[in-house]
Amino acid sequence: MAGFEPVILTRTAAGEVIAWEKPGKGPLVYLSSGIHGDEPAGPLALLELMRSGAFSPEASWILCPALNPTGLLAGTRESASGQDLNRDYWARRNPEVSAHAAWLETRAVPDVFISLHEDWETTGFYFYEINCCQDCPERASAILDAVAPWFQPEPCSCIDDHDVRDTGWIYHAAEADLPECWPEAIFLAKLGCPVSFTFETPSQALLSSRVAAHAAAVKAALLRIAGLHSPSA
Repeated sequence: MAGFEPVILTRTAAGEVIAWEKPGKGPLVYLSSGIHGDEPAGPLALLELMRSGAFSPEASWILCPALNPTGLLAGTRESASGQDLNRDYWARRNPEVSAHAAWLETRAVPDVFISLHEDWETTGFYFYEINCCQDCPERASAILDAVAPWFQPEPCSCIDDHDVRDTGWIYHAAEADLPECWPEAIFLAKLGCPVSFTFETPSQALLSSRVAAHAAAVKAALLRIAGLHSPSA
């Protein structure tokens, strides 16, 4: 699809965990979604971006759009084993995470990592940033501005037990909140990925709005990080 080649990482009762790769001439960008099965907007946004030709030859791309097939099928946050896969990148108890992490360790370290999530407790958009490079507050503003046609920034000063740096923007250290419960973003940071974003749309909102907001946030982040313009932009 759209120049991507599939790599099967592992198989589950609900289908395969697949990484999609597309080589290019620029930075390596890795995007993931669907690690929580009750968050469908991310996988749909990545599919829409693939179909629209958003991933240009200006970069090399890795996409993992459905990291939790059994959870996506059931509509549950956890996998069929009852585990939150996004807390397992330290212990790797689950076969989906074990296969995914081991495969990532065989690839070049991404220059940028973006993951797409949803939050049922919020009404606005927000995101986490892990940044081991130069501070760039104007990039955060650009991401929030891109999402504004669908969602305003989440107004709370503390989101999911994290203090915000600015409205809708959590500046997170490259350390897990719980030492043995690494999410994917911390795993990528420990591999050496210099900057990552975790985008969160409000799951109570219309699905079409959530999908569109995710797509807009991805495009804005990529433009500000690496100057990447999608052919469809």
